[in-house]
Amino acid sequence: MAPEPRTGPGRGWLLRLVIAFAFAQGAVSMARPAVSYRALALGADETAVGVIAGVYALLPLFVAVPLGRRTDHGRCAPLLPLGVLLISGGCALSGIVSSLPAMAAWSGVMGLGHLCFVIGAQSIVARQSARDEQDRNFGHFTIGASLGQLIGPVAAGALISGQGGTLGRTSALALLVSAAVAAVALTSLWRIEHRRAKGAGGKPGHKVPVRAILGARGVPAGIFISMAVLSATDILTAYLPVVGEHRSIAPATVGLLLSLRAAATIACRLVMSPLLGLLGRRALLTSSCLLAGLLCAGVALPVSVPVLAVMLAVLGFCLGVGQPLSMTTVVRAAPERARSTALALRLTGNRLGQVAAPAAAGLIAGAVGVAAPFVLLGVGLVGAAGLGLRGEGRPESGRAPGESGTAPAPSESATAPVRPESGTVRPESGTAPPESGTAPPESGTAPPETGTAPVRRPGFDGAPRS
Repeated sequence: MAPEPRTGPGRGWLLRLVIAFAFAQGAVSMARPAVSYRALALGADETAVGVIAGVYALLPLFVAVPLGRRTDHGRCAPLLPLGVLLISGGCALSGIVSSLPAMAAWSGVMGLGHLCFVIGAQSIVARQSARDEQDRNFGHFTIGASLGQLIGPVAAGALISGQGGTLGRTSALALLVSAAVAAVALTSLWRIEHRRAKGAGGKPGHKVPVRAILGARGVPAGIFISMAVLSATDILTAYLPVVGEHRSIAPATVGLLLSLRAAATIACRLVMSPLLGLLGRRALLTSSCLLAGLLCAGVALPVSVPVLAVMLAVLGFCLGVGQPLSMTTVVRAAPERARSTALALRLTGNRLGQVAAPAAAGLIAGAVGVAAPFVLLGVGLVGAAGLGLRGEGRPESGRAPGESGTAPAPSESATAPVRPESGTVRPESGTAPPESGTAPPESGTAPPETGTAPVRRPGFDGAPRS
């Protein structure tokens, strides 16, 4: 396979994409705890909070693959402003409505906008990055998400106050501010997809089957690892406020704890390349998931706030590994003209986890306690560590299993005629061929020297015959 072309000088497009992603993710990270606090102010219990958090991922669950199909055969950039507008509208309307079902619906719109933005952005990074740049570029791309997760909870914690029965009003204000923050991302969405790489995507009518994509070794493991890591991050964002309410931790302190976790994730992604060189991909992925699982389960323990801060910092560093490496794993394992669909399948797995994990967390929290969901997440991360031990599949995957995109090199045993050097001598190889237009296509000894020389068929041994 020919090496992937580099698409233009510099990496200004990546910087602008990181900035836009930081604002979009910051708005979502600010809105998610604000939605939880507003739901609590409207009378929701732990189970209802889990259901509302799950609806955020429910609508995207059904549209991720169609969006990926469209992106494989078209431009990626139009999804970015669409995603920003949906995020901004979902945040604003979640702060205006006063019923739990309406909040759940607009939370779903917010999730759809986030999905549109992420599919478009990840597809741009995959399409415009050479193979040896993918780990670095995906790592830097996810720094935008971590920046948003760092700033968003702090801003939400500063705006939200439960004193004097003002929780409903201050959480609504935080949602309106998050809508404005999302809109700022539109200012960086220029000249990001400056040209489409040749060969990116096939004809619109040709679709690589989803089964073939999922059958590529490395794709299922990358999807599950990403789902486990994102579910842990999501539950931390949505349920740490509930834990804080039960342990009498102020909303501002909860926001600082979530931002500390995000800051540690940023630090991890800044040193991703040295870590990969020191430990290797498999060891880094496995050890980070295993340690994250143990720490995530440890959040269930009734520890003091300083100890919880240390645990969340180390947990954030470990969680910073899974997302960029799972993106690279899926992109490298998937068929070349179905990479956006493969990334969409990865996001579908993420959203499935975001639907199932909060719903299960809500049921477990209602039946056992608010700390129990973190134990469930710890088990999932330990399972992801086991998948990391299996490696990431083929070093290069340009075709799906069973796909015949290009014809294989002809085999000597399958199509080549028996050459005179072999044990069986062809009947016409004993004498020089007659110099006429009826000479056989393969001569035994004398090379053709006339204008009627037969056309050679290259590809059998690659060298001229003598």
